Amino acid sequence: MNATHGGTRPLDGFANYADNESRPEAAFHRRLIRGIAIASGLLAGAATILAVETPAKLPWQPWGDGVFAQARREHKLVLLDLEAVWCHWCHVMDEVTYRDPQVIALLNEHYLLVRVDQDSRPDLSNRYEDYGWPATVIFAGDGTELVKRQGYIPPGPMARVLQACVDDPTPGPSVVPESAAPDSGAEDGLAPTRREALRRQWLDGYDDKAGGWGSSHKLLDADTVEFALREAARGDARAEKMARTTLTLQRKLIDPVWGGVYQYSVGGNWDEPHFEKIMQVQADNLRLYALAFAQWGEPGHLANARDIHRYLREFLTSPDGVVYTSQDADLVPGEHSETYFALGDAARRARGVPRVDRHIYARENGWVISALAQMAASTGDAAYTAEGERAARWICGHRSIPGGGFRHDERDSAGPYLGDTLAMGRAFLALHQLTQKREWLDRAVEAAGFIETRFRRGDAAGYASSDTTHATFPTPRPQFDENVNLARFMAALARETGQAGLAAAADRALRWTSAAEVTGVRGFYVGGLLLADEEARTDPVHVTIVGAKDDPNARAMLAAALRLPTQHKLLEWWDRREGSAPRGEDIFPDLPGAAAYLCAHGACSSPLATAAALEKRLRPPAARPPG
Repeated sequence: MNATHGGTRPLDGFANYADNESRPEAAFHRRLIRGIAIASGLLAGAATILAVETPAKLPWQPWGDGVFAQARREHKLVLLDLEAVWCHWCHVMDEVTYRDPQVIALLNEHYLLVRVDQDSRPDLSNRYEDYGWPATVIFAGDGTELVKRQGYIPPGPMARVLQACVDDPTPGPSVVPESAAPDSGAEDGLAPTRREALRRQWLDGYDDKAGGWGSSHKLLDADTVEFALREAARGDARAEKMARTTLTLQRKLIDPVWGGVYQYSVGGNWDEPHFEKIMQVQADNLRLYALAFAQWGEPGHLANARDIHRYLREFLTSPDGVVYTSQDADLVPGEHSETYFALGDAARRARGVPRVDRHIYARENGWVISALAQMAASTGDAAYTAEGERAARWICGHRSIPGGGFRHDERDSAGPYLGDTLAMGRAFLALHQLTQKREWLDRAVEAAGFIETRFRRGDAAGYASSDTTHATFPTPRPQFDENVNLARFMAALARETGQAGLAAAADRALRWTSAAEVTGVRGFYVGGLLLADEEARTDPVHVTIVGAKDDPNARAMLAAALRLPTQHKLLEWWDRREGSAPRGEDIFPDLPGAAAYLCAHGACSSPLATAAALEKRLRPPAARPPG
């Protein structure tokens, strides 16, 4: 999932432990009661744990350089518990593992304890995303990583890990030395053979038996499915079938009562959902269903999008029109909620509503604004535009920082982070395309400038997840999904403005993402790179409308262009009363009425006088959705 956080792919902890270590323990997931698990081979002495009084809370503290200075003074190790506040198995670990007397004794004697909500720290989240949530990382006092563990760890194994690090404080087998950041990849896009190899990588990830990509966790990965939609639009029947099947099966993960999307399903099928609802999943699904509706015109895809939007409005939107971050998987922390989510609305509300994380992050709002812009483009409903603009203005007023960038939260303990400014930059560009208001384009350009100033890695390829202008620990480094999205943003903005420096930034991001050292560990999650490469090396569909902004015919032409189901398009609306033509291209005749032009390679078509004529050129009858 993209950029689960800027592309982070958050995996709920125990699912990984059960799936990767021992399949029989998957039943453990369903037998958990109030966070105390009794499963064969997992929790020795569970009866003793049940009898122990709840111990005092462990002395958790926030992440910071001071922790490591203290650890060196006191000759202690540092344990980082990187959790997600919506994560069921994070709650279980807190209720079980961190209440075990042996674990507590070891921690108090030998460790300093750091707990971080991964949503609040994109730099740490991106660094340790492969370890799921909770991620457990043990450091020496000098910051050297000793152990990195994925997901839920029962008390017995946890105590053994803690003691082993005390006995031998050197890096274990879970810590692989980082290779030098790659600076390879083609300057002018992927070579045809490389692109075809990556496309095969993407194809091979599809599960022909159960549907969707991947064999263990089932979900809609936005870039993976968007690439399938684009291939389908080019006439690829297999890609169309894969996209349609995935979008249909994903419906099983949409809450039938409240709407909104559960994060994923485990067990290699679509029927064992994990019930957390996190913002990236909502935004990705909303945007993809809206894009699919524009492409195929199927009412079911629009209904799915509206179910997600309904959930956002009712549960995750603040009175100011901006979105919160997530809703918990559990009604009671550590107690699995399968029976709860099987209830209807009244029965659920009688028992209570799972906790909503009310942090308002710029990044998450940028994701949603882009999705709302796609809904507005696909449906022509101005209400989605109004929602997106309202949220964008609030974020500009409450999260912006000098130079065109954005804070993550109201107050950040670190940062700034690339994900926030990037998500808002893409949102501004989407709003500009939708509304043709210059203010949004100006803000997108400012965001791009901030990214270049604060996140560029000197002459190396790729852009770091956090600020590179001062020394931090851990050292800022790139993340795949963020660089894919940055390449797409910069390439689109370069064509919108004609600024060569933006195209160079897109190339720099692509050089890092396309390196074999990076794509080699991505599995089938390379759809975003294939999209970004195409958008950087090929011209988009380019429509210029010349006519007054208050001319209904001109507005109808823009609506027709917006319905074209691709993000790889450049839409310009020139009202002569507002000044010079976009990018100075004053090549259009002064006609008595509005006209639209299809442009490419410095030349434009004959004027098209109606929206119907434009749509016919953009989408011949055989390529249009029914109805």
